[in-house]
Amino acid sequence: MSSLDDAGRAALTARGRHRRWPAGSSLFLEGDRSSTVVVVVSGRVKVFSITEQGEEVLLAVRGPGALLGELSAVDGAPRGASVAALEPVVALVVPGPDFVGFLSDRPGAAMALLRLVTSRLRDADRKRVEFGAFDIAARVAGRLVELADRFGEPVADGVRIPVPLSQDELAGWVGASREAVAKALRALRERGLVTTGRRTMTVRDLDGLRRRAGG
Repeated sequence: MSSLDDAGRAALTARGRHRRWPAGSSLFLEGDRSSTVVVVVSGRVKVFSITEQGEEVLLAVRGPGALLGELSAVDGAPRGASVAALEPVVALVVPGPDFVGFLSDRPGAAMALLRLVTSRLRDADRKRVEFGAFDIAARVAGRLVELADRFGEPVADGVRIPVPLSQDELAGWVGASREAVAKALRALRERGLVTTGRRTMTVRDLDGLRRRAGG
């Protein structure tokens, strides 16, 4: 939404309706044929996929202003991933055909969508490189830096990450076991880079964490 001008935001809002989801509920599921597009107004969601073995692989965390489900609206294919609310979420829900009509009427919005998709592809490429080049602690540090940069809240002893992710979810995000992620977090704590609690985390040294994320 931040990439649209005032008229564009008003036009998109007029094509949808607002809906609420409680924490833990599904916005849509992988494989669904729905083409509805969702724009997050408040709250945060996780984008994930389930493997054939039943394991959850976290793909991204999105917050206010994020656009979800746009690919299915454009190409008509089934959902490529599931989305669930990490906390109570309010979002604008736009029917797929109305979203496509909005893009057709506003070339600037279509270009904004292209830039968004390109940015996500670059991010996915970068993460694939990380899987091959960096150890687990570096990958964990990288995801914590990402969360701190996007959602962090300054506090007296650092930057608090308010996103309620479990160690299992973090493990799915970095492609490691829960035990390996717990070991990586312990190493980061011992270096004074982070402090952790149950689904809470504070980055004590963001620059140091960023350096550790570099491998």
